[in-house]
Amino acid sequence: MNATLIAWPQLLWLVPPVLLVLWILYRWGLDWLQAGRAMVGMVLRLVVIGYGLRYIFNAPNGGVILLVLSVMLGAASWIGLRTLPAAARRRVLPKAFGVLVAVGGAILALVSQGVLRAQPWYNPRVLIPLGGMIFANAMNTLSLGVERLHAELAAGHAFIPARNAAARAALIPVINSLMSVGLVSLPGMMTGQILAGVSPLVAVRYQIMVMAMIFAASGLSLAALLVWARPELSATLSEAPT
Repeated sequence: MNATLIAWPQLLWLVPPVLLVLWILYRWGLDWLQAGRAMVGMVLRLVVIGYGLRYIFNAPNGGVILLVLSVMLGAASWIGLRTLPAAARRRVLPKAFGVLVAVGGAILALVSQGVLRAQPWYNPRVLIPLGGMIFANAMNTLSLGVERLHAELAAGHAFIPARNAAARAALIPVINSLMSVGLVSLPGMMTGQILAGVSPLVAVRYQIMVMAMIFAASGLSLAALLVWARPELSATLSEAPT
């Protein structure tokens, strides 16, 4: 099977259903402009990222790759704590960044060098996509975890029960994805590989790698932050949210 290449004009087939959703939002008095701006912004960002990645892929440089990963880590740390009050967010941010660097970096190194054996070690086609998946999923888990922890502490629960409730809630999306894969859905990476002509048996191995990688990075990042940043997280109750 040959790879399925999508020409730009072919994407226009998706314009009518997108416009239909925007029309429905408009008719129902909902914020269709926000949805439209989000869709246009998504397209523009992905086009810019595509050209940027093409440049990086054509001229790989270890320093540039590390810089890109550092920016991704910083953004993930900040966004993951957005549910905290501003003062607490600033206090927890260094530890959240440190957790993502340590845990995310270790998982990324384990996968890129142990599983995939990327050459050279800074191969951008490996590090940037995998780093994005690791950091984004860890970020989402941290965001859910700190939000639930704050709510549990505000309700008067002790830290340990609050921590356990936060961990349980934050890991629900990751565990649900593990339970549903192959039954309810075929994950995006596996679907993309199959569409590109890769054998389903090969695509399955890559998807197992990705799912295990995401589970490990999300769980370890959450556990590390809840333990390491306990003083900062416990102090959020005295501050009003922003």
